[in-house]
Amino acid sequence: MTRRRRRSASWPDWWDWELEITPHLEQRMEERDFTEVDVREMLEAATGLVPDVVEGRFVIESPVRGHRWRVIVEPDHDESLLVVVTAYRVG
Repeated sequence: MTRRRRRSASWPDWWDWELEITPHLEQRMEERDFTEVDVREMLEAATGLVPDVVEGRFVIESPVRGHRWRVIVEPDHDESLLVVVTAYRVG
C-alpha cells in the first residue's frame, strides 16, 4: 500500500495512517469518474490542508492531471485510520 509522505513537520501524524474508503466515496468515484488509485494520487500530491466546516474533518487541496481537487478526510483516532469521505474537482 502506498504511504503518503508528510510535506513538512506541520502535517499531522494521522497523515500517514492507512486509508479507509467510505461507501459514499465509492459512489462519488463512479459518478465523478475517478478511482481509488486517483484518490491516493490526490493525497500524495496534496499541497494544502485546512479544517473543514464539519468539526473533525479536513479539506485536502491537490492538483492532479491538470485539475484542482478537494478531498475531505476525517481521522479516526480510535482505529488509527484516515477516512476518506469524498473528493471533488474544483472549478
